[in-house]
Amino acid sequence: MSAGDDGQASRNPAGRTMTVSTPGLLVVDKPSGLTSHQVVGRIRRVFGTRKVGHAGTLDPMATGVLLVGLNRATRLLGYLALHDKAYSATIRLGASTTTDDAQGQINGGGSAADLSLAQVREALAPFRGVIRQRPSAVSAIKVDGKRAYARVRAGEDVQLAAREVSIECFEATAARRIDDYLDVDVEVECSSGTYIRALARDMGELLGVGGHLTALRRTRIGSYTLDDAVELDSLAPDTPLMSMAQAAHRSFPVIEVDAEAARDVGFGKALSIQVPADVTGIIGPTGDLLALYRPAGASSRPVAVLI
Repeated sequence: MSAGDDGQASRNPAGRTMTVSTPGLLVVDKPSGLTSHQVVGRIRRVFGTRKVGHAGTLDPMATGVLLVGLNRATRLLGYLALHDKAYSATIRLGASTTTDDAQGQINGGGSAADLSLAQVREALAPFRGVIRQRPSAVSAIKVDGKRAYARVRAGEDVQLAAREVSIECFEATAARRIDDYLDVDVEVECSSGTYIRALARDMGELLGVGGHLTALRRTRIGSYTLDDAVELDSLAPDTPLMSMAQAAHRSFPVIEVDAEAARDVGFGKALSIQVPADVTGIIGPTGDLLALYRPAGASSRPVAVLI
């Protein structure tokens, strides 16, 4: 059996037996300096299972809410990643960089010495609402099967197509002048697929001085906030996981079904009931999450069967 197979047990360093097939979710406060993939690697070692994934990549410099699924709960991650998100960030005005953040090389810009916080706040208006945004060239978007950031690092000039995103909140809360730069603290609430680095770049371009991201902290994905998050270094094999049913109740509309309907769900059959949303959780009589369903006329059909 592989490490992710149902029923396999392993022993942690303290010698306690644990079952690695238990599905569940963790809300992790990702530290700076690690990739999201490295966080997943750490969690694999702690819980003794290879079947671990995350929803919504954070760059190495970024911190904050990272949703991690273990075992069968990894199948929920693609749906959880679609939730709206909130960030606290710092944008440095007065220089643009090759990566649109502080990890790149300065490649342009002009003095922001005469720029005021009031002017910055006025410049934010065009970025609110539904807008077209060109993702950063060093994003994880694939171009002909290869990540855009890998192409940039290989010396290619990558220009990604603009895409529609929704920004509900984009507010400048404070500013600090550092030489000819202006560091602006911002709060952002946005749809999935929004790039905060791209907001920094575009804001700097609009103001004519260049801009890039110097700090980023994700404070929320959907209903999951920093209050729910655990520190990576505090994780142990007996750290409680959020059940898939708990996650469904927090993330989607849910409907409870009886044993007969639960059997149909197990076979991936349509149900003769209407569900309220394109992603609706189906909870069985034992309280477990069985599947995700979507409307289909007067009935409903499975999006994903999870048992």
